[in-house]
Amino acid sequence: MITATRNGTLGAISSVRDHQILSGTTKESGGDDEGMSPHELLEAALASCTIITVQMYANRKTWPLESTDVVVTTDSEGATSHLTREITFKGNLDEEQKTRLLEIANKCPIHKLLTSHIEIETILKN
Repeated sequence: MITATRNGTLGAISSVRDHQILSGTTKESGGDDEGMSPHELLEAALASCTIITVQMYANRKTWPLESTDVVVTTDSEGATSHLTREITFKGNLDEEQKTRLLEIANKCPIHKLLTSHIEIETILKN
């Protein structure tokens, strides 16, 4: 569970356990550029989940995955939105291992969440 509170002009502090993330909007959008925008946080969630998921799999298989680089871009939003995720695996991996890691990347929890049908229930609290 994440809790969030307004911070500054158009920013927010999100908290979980002992961690906090500061987010906001750019100065061009009227904010103070306190941190990543909500869209960037979503892209970061997919990128980081991808990296963690494939590394956990490679560790379990004892494959020589040294690092994974991920770039996520939101290309369009609407009734159907489109994100692009570019993945680079670093290490002495053969093509079969790379192909399997790509399959595993598509099974990361955030990828599965974003490609599912999502319903959001909003409750107003006093």
